[in-house]
Amino acid sequence: MHNDYTTITVEKRGEVDWLTLDRPDALNAITLDMVAELNDYFGRLYNDGSVRVVVMRGAGKAYCAGLDIKERQGEDQEFPFGGGFGFQGFLADVYVKMRRCPQVILSLVHGPACGGGFAFALASDIRLAGESARMNAAFIKIGLSSCDMGVSYFLPRLVGQSIASELMLTGRFIHAERALAVGLVSEVVPDDQLESAAQGWIDDLLAASPKGLRMTKEGLQIATDAGSLEAAMAIENRNQLMTSASPNFHEGMRAFLEKRKPDYTPD
Repeated sequence: MHNDYTTITVEKRGEVDWLTLDRPDALNAITLDMVAELNDYFGRLYNDGSVRVVVMRGAGKAYCAGLDIKERQGEDQEFPFGGGFGFQGFLADVYVKMRRCPQVILSLVHGPACGGGFAFALASDIRLAGESARMNAAFIKIGLSSCDMGVSYFLPRLVGQSIASELMLTGRFIHAERALAVGLVSEVVPDDQLESAAQGWIDDLLAASPKGLRMTKEGLQIATDAGSLEAAMAIENRNQLMTSASPNFHEGMRAFLEKRKPDYTPD
């Protein structure tokens, strides 16, 4: 893992990475450097069995205010290839890597989460909101389509077509309490309690076996888009056979019967 990131910080706490978007003076707006660093970080995670959970948050007063418009006006920059789509494809790949990595991503959202920042929250597995959180599909406010950075894929799956249409067609903000009411976030707490609230979720996530946690994230994603019940069940059957072959299954069963915390090993 690189330690020379300049726009993000990664603090390792055991099996949990605390990933902080770290451009507080710019409300953690997305720059080319940030995209490069996030691509590097999430790309490395795929084969990193030492990390089981990623907590993603923003420094200062915001989670992420979206694209740094000032930087994007500097069209003399050299854009990465991005699969042929330049910067567009380069940033889009971050969200693909967030979904592809086997680690559970827990986002702590406070203040603005706009445009590409909103998409960071949507690409996470679980979202907690501070009371100040306000999220929107900002793209449509600047002459673009709101179908960007996976939002058209993530949002209707999380809140349904009706609310997704409302948010994407208008660019209106959804604030913390309504986000909780529609199931977009799992909990709302005062901003200064986000980190402590996250710990309870982390404890529950780490109570799963390593393989059980990874394969649940993978299986849930596949089932969401499965073409049939049989297709989803085929993945379920495969996952259960693979996890039941691990010694951690027997340890989990023993711990349950003995009413104690399981002592799982890496698998």
